[in-house]
Amino acid sequence: QVQLVESGGGLVQAGGSLSLSCAASGHTFGSYVMGWFRQAPGKEREFVAGISRTGVSTWYADSVQGRFTISRDNAKNTVSLQMDSLKPEDVAVYYCAVSTRIVYGIRRANEYDYWGQGTQVTVSS
Repeated sequence: QVQLVESGGGLVQAGGSLSLSCAASGHTFGSYVMGWFRQAPGKEREFVAGISRTGVSTWYADSVQGRFTISRDNAKNTVSLQMDSLKPEDVAVYYCAVSTRIVYGIRRANEYDYWGQGTQVTVSS
């Protein structure tokens, strides 16, 4: 069982930046692919970014490519999402997630096995 706790959400003006962090329990953190998803009101949960077990490989949704950066620190059991040039359309609850699949590049929510409770990101125009 893996427990995930997100932090760092908040309110920011359009064009601003926020950094999200996700702390994971368990001594096998480095064995998992990690991802960030988001869900806006009335919309389905969507993939944002993913990172391989070692952190060498990352992948992003087209909508955030070049603006968001995912990273991880396996020594600290954390994964982060640096969000720059935020837009009003980035408003959502952001979730970190763990996949036990030994592949990278996965983007579907049903390929991730454990989820955090989410943190709200609000962008004012």
